Formats: sequence, C-alpha cells, structure tokens
Amino acid sequence: MSESLTTPIRILLVEDNDVFRQALELLLGLEAGLEVVGAVTDGTAVVAACEAFDPDVVVMDFRLPGMDGVEATAALQAERPEIAVVCLTASASPRELEALATAGAVACLRKDQPLDEIVGAIRAAGAPA
Repeated sequence: MSESLTTPIRILLVEDNDVFRQALELLLGLEAGLEVVGAVTDGTAVVAACEAFDPDVVVMDFRLPGMDGVEATAALQAERPEIAVVCLTASASPRELEALATAGAVACLRKDQPLDEIVGAIRAAGAPA
C-alpha cells in the first residue's frame, strides 16, 4: 500500500467560534484519512501553529481576531507555501472571496455547506501534487 493511502491529511483549524471549531474538529475526526492536528483562534497564531503542527491543510475562518483570513493566508503562504489553505466563512463578499484567492486560498466555502463538500475541498487541497 502506498504512503498516500495510509498517511492521513493533517489539518490545522483556525476558527474563533468555539462551538463551531469543536463541532468541525469532531466531524472531521470521524472522516477516514483526515486528522485534525491542532487548532488556533487568532489569525496572528497561524504561522507559528503551522511550524508546531506541520499540517497539510489549514481550514481558515475569514473573520478572525488579530489578523483576518486574508492577512493570515498571505502570511502563511509567504512562510509555508506548501501548506494549502481552505477558507470556511459564514459570509464573504465577492471582493473578499477574490482577496482570499489572491492571498493563496485554494478553496472558499460557506460554513453551512454540506459536510461532504467541505471534506471534499480538504481532500482535494491535501492531495499530493
């Protein structure tokens, strides 16, 4: 069996809403091939958390204290461009979505989208190049 089939996609959650973060961590933890390795609640903590947890994918909220999702994505991509960013937001304007893509997010989904779509985006982002 190849390593890609046995090594889970490592995920860092960046979400300041405790209830949503805990629910997402629980739901993603039930998915085969996914492993939540850490979580932070502030955009300014993203780069350091990625150094500590070495995720494959960061699931990033858009509205965060300290540094918003666009700023945190840009900072992460400048330091660790190999880490994919999937943004999850309650709402974002077309201009905000464009800013996220420009900053380096590979996908942006709404928090109310079906879990299988969110999981699919994470799997696509974490797939070996």
